[in-house]
Amino acid sequence: MNNLKAFEEYLQLEKNYSQHTVTAYGNDLLFFQEFLKNNFDQELLEDVNYSMIRTWIVSLVDGGISNSSVNRKIASLKAFYKFLLKTKQIESSPLLKHKSLKTPKKLQIPFSENELDKVLNDLKFPDGFEGIRDKLIIDLFYTTGVRRTELIHLRMQNVDLQNDTLKVLGKRNKERILPIVPVIANQIKVYLSERVQLESIKDSDYFFLLLKGVKLNDSFVYRLINYYFSNVSEKVKKSPHILRHTFATHLLNNGADLNSVKELLGHASLASTQVYTHSSLSELKKIYEHAHPRNKK
Repeated sequence: MNNLKAFEEYLQLEKNYSQHTVTAYGNDLLFFQEFLKNNFDQELLEDVNYSMIRTWIVSLVDGGISNSSVNRKIASLKAFYKFLLKTKQIESSPLLKHKSLKTPKKLQIPFSENELDKVLNDLKFPDGFEGIRDKLIIDLFYTTGVRRTELIHLRMQNVDLQNDTLKVLGKRNKERILPIVPVIANQIKVYLSERVQLESIKDSDYFFLLLKGVKLNDSFVYRLINYYFSNVSEKVKKSPHILRHTFATHLLNNGADLNSVKELLGHASLASTQVYTHSSLSELKKIYEHAHPRNKK
C-alpha cells in the first residue's frame, strides 16, 4: 500500500474525518505531487524539502489562489508529514518552521432568533417522513450545536430518550454528551415512528436516513439548510455551520458562560469558542447603552 492510500485510511479510520475532508486532503497531495514532478522531476513526497514547498506556495499565490485556500492546502501537507512522522518514515517535517499566510478574518453572521422562529414555526414542512426529518435536523443543529458530520454519523444507540441526551463523536474521536430539550425529545419520537415505516432500511445503525433508507451525506444536509433558510433570510451564508454558530451566539446572548458553551461545542480550547463572542458583544452593547446612567445624560 502506498503512503497516500495509507494516509487516507488513517484519516478516515483513526482520525474519523469525513469522506469529504479525506478526499480534499488527497486531492491537495496529488496536486502537489504533480507540481513536484513538473518542476523538480521529483515524485516522492517523502523526499521533499521546504524550499520546494515554498516554490509551490509562491506559484499558488501568483496564480491567484487566496491565502486561505493556500493555507488549507498546506494543512493537508502538514497532516501528511505528521502521519509520516508517526509511522517513522521521516525524521522531521519539512513544514516544521512554516508560518501560515495571513488572512482577513471573515465575520460569520448568525441567524436571528426571529429567523429561527420563522423557519421552525411559520414555514410549512412537507407531510410525512421527509418533512418531520427535515425539521428535526434543523432543530437539532440549533438546540445542540452539533457539527454536520456529527449529525450525519449519529447512531441509533446514542439517542437516549430516557435521559434526554445524545452521544456524538467529535473531532479526534472525542465523545461528548449533549442534552436535548423536551420539544426535541417529542420530535424524535414522532420521527422514529415514521422512520420504522420506511420500505427499506439499509443503514439501520444510523439515526437520520434518506427516504431510500441510507444515511445522509454532506451535500444533502447543506442543501437542506440552505433551502429552508433561503425562505426567511437574506444572509449570504446559510449553512449547517452558521446554525452551529447561531446556537453558540444565542446561548451567549442569553447569559451562558463561555466555558459551558465550549463544552457543548466540543472545542479543545477557549480560543476556538471566543470567535462566537462578537455577536454577544453587540447584544451586550445594546444592554449597556440602555442601562448605563451616563448614557442617559
